[in-house]
Amino acid sequence: MQRRSLKVVVTVVAALGVCLPAAAAQFINILTGGTTGIYYPIGVGLSNIYGKAIPEAKVSVQATKASVENLNLLQAGRGEVALTLGDSLSAAWAGNADAGFKQPLKKLRGISAMHTNYVQIVAHADSGIKTLADLKGKRISVGAPKSGTELNARAILKAAGLSYGDFSKVEYLPYGQSVELLRNRQIDVTLQSAGLGSPALRDLANSVDVVFVPVTADVIAKVGDKAYQVGKIPANTYKGQSGETPTAAIRNFLVTHSGVSNDTVYLMTKSMFENLDQLVAAHAAGKAVKLENANGSMPIPLHPGAEKYYREKGLIK
Repeated sequence: MQRRSLKVVVTVVAALGVCLPAAAAQFINILTGGTTGIYYPIGVGLSNIYGKAIPEAKVSVQATKASVENLNLLQAGRGEVALTLGDSLSAAWAGNADAGFKQPLKKLRGISAMHTNYVQIVAHADSGIKTLADLKGKRISVGAPKSGTELNARAILKAAGLSYGDFSKVEYLPYGQSVELLRNRQIDVTLQSAGLGSPALRDLANSVDVVFVPVTADVIAKVGDKAYQVGKIPANTYKGQSGETPTAAIRNFLVTHSGVSNDTVYLMTKSMFENLDQLVAAHAAGKAVKLENANGSMPIPLHPGAEKYYREKGLIK
């Protein structure tokens, strides 16, 4: 009698199309940036790591306009993990409308500090551009509208006493398209906020003669945001770049949202730090990801899943 009842229940459940909890799919969508930047290969590296550590999850990598779009997508629950610049993350938490955040994004939670972005201002070698002051009257691309790069561009140019009105032409384009315009002499200079060895800039430097414009410490100080630190592009990072170039450095972060389970974020955090070699294999920027720096300067609350891992490792008492 009991077997017949069980069979009836199973038949009814199947007929109604009811999904049992154990069959529910788990998704991890990784929000990155343009395919010619560094966020994307780092995202691919993370997807390989997560896919092995959380085999029941369906892991995907989404190309986006990067920081600002990523954070708004996370807040809306349209992604589970994302890469972002630190200044964009602070602006999102505060709800800075000028930066692209209509309201404070309070669902955001931190996972880890990642590699550092460098403001890389690259001009045609024969453009006459050698300093920030030389940019006046030139044609420039500053990144996709309200992207992390474009927010960095606004901050650096303002600190240097420049506005978009000082240029003869301003393009709002991502890395790859900016490089194409520069290569074809449709613009004179591009400002890109990216990790060292950016694929787009390497491609550019390998095809035309370029110069890297320095951003000096006094300009960085005038930005007035602690997310902007003094950094440098080491000599020979790109073809023809024979000398070290001072510039602004901004830390990147890996973030999630409060709706992602503690267990999932714990596994994402643990698996990343236990497989950093795979992150480095995806892109050399992975070398900058260090466990000892994971929770440093995080501008938003940590996700409890990440916090659990850091307590286990003794980073949080």
